[in-house]
Amino acid sequence: MIVTLTANPSADRAVVLSDALAPGEVQRALSSREDAGGKGVNVARVVTAAGAPARAVVPVNAHDPYRMLLEDTAIALDLVEVAGRARANLTITDPAGETTKLNLPGAELSGAEAEALVAGVVAAAEGATWLVLAGSLPPGVPASFYADLITAVRVRWGAAAPRVAVDASGPALAAVVATARPDLIKPNHEELAELVGDDAAGDADVLTEATRRARTLVPERVASALVTLGADGALLFTADGAWRGRAPRIQVASTVGAGDSSLAGYLLADLEGASAPDRLARSISYGAAAATLPGTQAPTPADLPAGTIAVSDFSTHTATS
Repeated sequence: MIVTLTANPSADRAVVLSDALAPGEVQRALSSREDAGGKGVNVARVVTAAGAPARAVVPVNAHDPYRMLLEDTAIALDLVEVAGRARANLTITDPAGETTKLNLPGAELSGAEAEALVAGVVAAAEGATWLVLAGSLPPGVPASFYADLITAVRVRWGAAAPRVAVDASGPALAAVVATARPDLIKPNHEELAELVGDDAAGDADVLTEATRRARTLVPERVASALVTLGADGALLFTADGAWRGRAPRIQVASTVGAGDSSLAGYLLADLEGASAPDRLARSISYGAAAATLPGTQAPTPADLPAGTIAVSDFSTHTATS
């Protein structure tokens, strides 16, 4: 069982343009769609579509239209009642696959609502193999929310506590890495650089810099790190080694949710007992599949790209290679 938390859910609205985005102009859209979004929800949708057990813990207002979108996903849900409504995220994609995103901040959680959300996650984590804490934090909760939640789950379930994967950024991810030693983090290249206090803008060699940064974290502060690199594929670092996987050639429709699908693919492979290289390959395959679909659609096994994902041992790669 994979349990996910989406602390700051969103109604994801995707618009496809016939021409490149022209700021300040009036443009007609070719199509649009709306999905129940949020990173944890996306992960649960992909896992469920693959036939594996998943539950999504989501704070939601009973009268929020987002709730109807969420129930339409057919995933197993543990809903925590809150007063505010889910935010809306808008994604605009042009014919070349260039994506522009507008993400709203979300409704503020009260102290009581935050406590109820923690209690809901702790209860849902019973018997789970993985707990996924994913996405931004809503206004009203401290940056230590995820770190504190990991502690609460581990205290409650002890040796039976699930492994914890965190897909977050900024202060929330930094707090987790500083105090909670998660079993897996899934940053992209820029998020990894921010985590270690660097600026990725000047990186001449993305693979080398990502490797250097990840090795300052794994395995002392993080058990493993899956670093997604977009068209450059992904890197996986564990206590046993490092691997690089190359991305397949695809026609990009939307990159929204691709990272979430990458994480879901990794966890699905892990549930099957796959090796580290195979987990990385499955991750890249699912991320690529998601990028070929419009909006925030959850890829199914039938959507995975044909062919084999090339994975190579990266353990000997150093900052001077």
